[in-house]
Amino acid sequence: MNKIARAVKKACIYFTAYTLDEIDVKTRALRSSVNFNTTDDASAVEKFKGLLYSAAMTVPAKAIELYLEMGRLIEEQVQSFAEPYAEKLLPDLHPAERHVFTLVLDLQETLIHYDWTREKGWQTLKRPGVDSFLEHLAQFYEIVVYSDEQSMFVDPVVERLDPKHCIRYRLSKGATKYQNGIHYRDLSKLNRDPGKILYLSGHALEGCLQPENCVPVKPWKQHETDDTALLDFIPFLEFVARTSPPDIRPVLASYQGCEIPTEFIRRSKDYQRRMEEQKQHGRLWRR
Repeated sequence: MNKIARAVKKACIYFTAYTLDEIDVKTRALRSSVNFNTTDDASAVEKFKGLLYSAAMTVPAKAIELYLEMGRLIEEQVQSFAEPYAEKLLPDLHPAERHVFTLVLDLQETLIHYDWTREKGWQTLKRPGVDSFLEHLAQFYEIVVYSDEQSMFVDPVVERLDPKHCIRYRLSKGATKYQNGIHYRDLSKLNRDPGKILYLSGHALEGCLQPENCVPVKPWKQHETDDTALLDFIPFLEFVARTSPPDIRPVLASYQGCEIPTEFIRRSKDYQRRMEEQKQHGRLWRR
């Protein structure tokens, strides 16, 4: 009986310490032990002990098999909720817009901030410059909001935030990938050229599975009424749309560790200075 007790105890440890596949492998011998086999020359006592052990192990063996079966069913259900609801979250681009870049925007602490107080309850506040940012960049980009909030929150907020319909599509929690307790934006599911996607967010690198497409912006709190972060990004984003690089990812990589709007202005001034020097050099030669 001690042998049986040790086997049951070992099975219980497996349940808490290993994955389903590992449990399947590690308990295979235990589960097969219910299939009692004996040789013709075994004694009656040995046969009786074998039958007794086989009978005693039937219940824990069946319990393990039931656990594995139920565990796999649960995993399938969880996996269905963990993945975005579709392989293609956005419809195909019109052929005439294949050159257009897609600007993906987060909501919370990027375009808005919402807070709760006892006096006023929940408040949704719009970041300074949102209206000008959306209206100007809608001329150049396909704009998509991609949030990890429920659609029952996202839809009414976007309706109020964007009365001119600059935002073309809205994606909410059901379109995210749930992994390690976090709802990630999976840009690979957008049905867009990955070289033409920019994801701008106050929490870009923490909430996106494609860091090479991320454009971090300073998170916004409602008390920062003099915030200009969105407006500061307009020159860079317009430049990208107008110059249309074949792949935005190397461009963003070149700005890694920098504040993009500040670094873009520095590079632009440096370029203009070099162009002016070349012009001056050309005039000297012509003389």
